[in-house]
Amino acid sequence: MTHSKNLIALAIALSGLLAAPAFAQTAAAPVANTAAPAGLYQALGEKPGITRLVDDFVNRVVKDPRIGSHFKDTKPAALKESLTDQFCQLSGGPCKYEGADMKSAHADMDINKGHFNALVEVLQSAMDAQGIPFAQQNRLLALLAPMHRDVITKR
Repeated sequence: MTHSKNLIALAIALSGLLAAPAFAQTAAAPVANTAAPAGLYQALGEKPGITRLVDDFVNRVVKDPRIGSHFKDTKPAALKESLTDQFCQLSGGPCKYEGADMKSAHADMDINKGHFNALVEVLQSAMDAQGIPFAQQNRLLALLAPMHRDVITKR
């Protein structure tokens, strides 16, 4: 099994194992209510490292032939800012994500499991390119994996 497939399998497995609701369905609390693993924010390079990661990730995802079309009406700069805040907050940083909850943000996007898996692959590629160690990648993916419940809109 390849490195990328290991991460996808981990993300899907974790999403099925996490029993607590990951996200409130209001704009007031759109980020997972679980505590970030100690030191993850620092391991990701704090805000500058997360900004580099998200910049790389968004640049890749909008060009990806499997899922890029889902972002055709999205302003990359706004997406980068929102994801940076979200990843920063999830990883235990001082940022505050103030974007829409995941269910609302993805409601009309017809996202299926294949699209979600492709997104995870692109994120993993961006993390590899940024030199984020495998263990830290898994820690971030464990925080993001429960989002599949609200992001996948087409079963």
